Amino acid sequence: MDPEILEFDLGLGGGGSSGRDGDDDANIGLDVDEDMADSPAPSSILASNSNGGGFGTGGGEIYLPEGDLLDLEPYEGMEFESEEAAKAFYNSYARRVGFSTRVSSSRRSRRDGAIIQRQFVCAKEGFRNLNEKRTKDREIKRPRTITRVGCKASLSVKVQDSGKWVVSGFVREHNHELVPPDQVHCLRSHRQISGPAKTLIDTLQAAGMGPRRIMSALIKEYGGISKVGFTEVDCRNYMRNNRQRSLEGDIQLLLDYLRQMQAGNSNFFFAVQGDEDQALTSNVFWADPKSRMNYTYFGDTVTFDTTYRSNRYRLPFAPFTGVNHHGQPVLFGCAFLINESEASFVWLFKTWLMAMSGRPPVSITTDHDAVIRSAIMQVFPETRHRFCKWHIFKKCQEKLSQVFLKHPTFEADFHKCVNLPESIEEFVSCWLSLVDRYELRDHEWLQMMYNDRRHWIPVYLRDTFFAEMSITQRSDSMNSYFDGFVNASTNLNQFFKLYEKALESRNEKEVKADYDTMNTSPALKTPSPMEKQASELYTRKLFTRFQEELVGTLTFTASKSDDDDDVITYQVAKFGEDHKSYYVKFNVLEMKAACSCQMFEFSGLLCRHVLAVFRVTNVLTLPSHYILKRWTKNARSSVILEERSSDVYTNYLESHTVRYNTLRHETFKLVDEGSKSLDTCNVAIDALQQAAKRVALATKNEGRATLVNGRIRGDSARDASRANTTNHKMLCQPLSEDDMDKKIRELTNELDYASRKCEVYRSNLLSVLKDIEDHKLQLSIKVQNIKISMKDGL
Repeated sequence: MDPEILEFDLGLGGGGSSGRDGDDDANIGLDVDEDMADSPAPSSILASNSNGGGFGTGGGEIYLPEGDLLDLEPYEGMEFESEEAAKAFYNSYARRVGFSTRVSSSRRSRRDGAIIQRQFVCAKEGFRNLNEKRTKDREIKRPRTITRVGCKASLSVKVQDSGKWVVSGFVREHNHELVPPDQVHCLRSHRQISGPAKTLIDTLQAAGMGPRRIMSALIKEYGGISKVGFTEVDCRNYMRNNRQRSLEGDIQLLLDYLRQMQAGNSNFFFAVQGDEDQALTSNVFWADPKSRMNYTYFGDTVTFDTTYRSNRYRLPFAPFTGVNHHGQPVLFGCAFLINESEASFVWLFKTWLMAMSGRPPVSITTDHDAVIRSAIMQVFPETRHRFCKWHIFKKCQEKLSQVFLKHPTFEADFHKCVNLPESIEEFVSCWLSLVDRYELRDHEWLQMMYNDRRHWIPVYLRDTFFAEMSITQRSDSMNSYFDGFVNASTNLNQFFKLYEKALESRNEKEVKADYDTMNTSPALKTPSPMEKQASELYTRKLFTRFQEELVGTLTFTASKSDDDDDVITYQVAKFGEDHKSYYVKFNVLEMKAACSCQMFEFSGLLCRHVLAVFRVTNVLTLPSHYILKRWTKNARSSVILEERSSDVYTNYLESHTVRYNTLRHETFKLVDEGSKSLDTCNVAIDALQQAAKRVALATKNEGRATLVNGRIRGDSARDASRANTTNHKMLCQPLSEDDMDKKIRELTNELDYASRKCEVYRSNLLSVLKDIEDHKLQLSIKVQNIKISMKDGL
């Protein structure tokens, strides 16, 4: 024999320990169990006894001795044709006895480096490596349970000059319990997916089935879990490897598709994380020109939908979406996610922001994911981040399944606790009562969700715009743009066609909604000028929602509860339900109102509580600052219209309302002060009488300069001549104090006339611009309808 070199597995401790059983999570992205082996059974084996008798098998199956060899166990001097044959025999023996094996150590020849000796041991040999140097700087993400107990059972073999391998040592005894036959399939070294099983898994995976359902089918097919020969963990890992292999070709197809789209339109944006040559393991983002334009109009709130990469569809695809002026989903870009690290999400959000002209959204909604949250905090520090409530409710059904079965009322109580509280204090009290009632105060997942309450409980989020019509309704699910187009069996090759169909379908629905809004008039339910104004401004969907709130004011009463100079607080409650009140603070001079329900801040539409206050204070039309352009018919208009309505009558109503409320407010203050004593009352009455005379005089003077068809009533030529004469006199001789006051009044009237004339011109101009925009929109709708008709005809 040549001189030998001893060789041991890395990480051996106390007699040998594989690094796979260490504290660190070395199998990132894989599902792993505790009993890890260094090597699976080989594809072919051959062993012989000392008498030269041969036995073997092949075809990828685990070796099982037959007949007289059923109870054969290793012994010193036993010969094998190869090292692999010896390893396979020992593994088959271990299967019969009830333990798992692995390779522990080996020796190599100094002459040629060939292995000349091997030792196979029980998987419980040695002890866990507690090397502090390896672990002190690394966070242990998923600590392993202890499986090494120092078992001495082993089989040693060495090569002979003849080329055969002979058993040089065998230790039979174990220091632990052996596994019964019905559990042997759980041992790592005996788990192997056979060829027929792989075929069946491939077929069921292509049909969209998950690992749990596939394992159920395999158990039924083979007649029991022990006869399947592997566990759900193995099935899951095999399926994941399948997907990873298929992705390599899919990503290349994706890049080819994106390059082709960019070649056809320079405004088409796409980016690959890192080098495009390494795209097979990188993330990809793209946004077509329409998506980028959508963001300029509706980018105030965004949903980042990563649920496709979960068991829902098992596709590594994540779109950015929003809501248009009809309440329909619109696309802001798409991502194809391979690497889902925090650095990858930071890159993705920065890239998306760059494609969207660098303007971050007001709010963003994602699923509950700590990695995504960390990335958003880095890229969008000022953006309000919300976890999808619908996603959390779905997770709740999984995490609390036993509670749901035991307590049928829990789900309804949980939804009420989340949605109904009107204040933070009310929510906290309700939550604590709920977890106590169902004995869940120590439930880990519920406690985590309570700690994250500011990111998903509605009462904490009402002060931020999320473009939702109601705080309590279940509309805040992931607003998936591709629902109905992508299913569980969709692969990326199929996705391209479905992606384009989704874009076309969503565009047609928006065109149809535009057509209905421009060519139909909603039925009005009240004589309110405000309802008529809203019907002319809002899209049909949004007007219907506003109309619900306006009609709802008829059952509400609003009474003054506090008056702090310019701001009056009203208590608003449904008739007969004073115990459930809302409070509206109304600034009369600025025409601004804030309700405790915060519906306007959350949805962009005024609530019935504010509208009830407007009703009792004679506010006849919506103030301009309560009409969000993103909800109007002209949401996509490129013409920047003034925030105030272009209708002259509406302007008159608004200004009249402001004047009325201002005068009434000041008069009430005078009445309150004047009624305190007889002297102050007399002073107040005298002041009111003097004010009435001055108002009558001002009204008389104003009547002489009223507009008739855009001109001041009277002979304009005569007035102009009189003005010229007066100017000449003023230049030629000094003016008396009376003449100067008269001249100031005349110039003031002229200035007032000019201002009114400009106002008329401005209103007419804005009206013309609005008509142009409406005409453009109608032409666009007609063109789209013609295209659709031609397509249907073909």
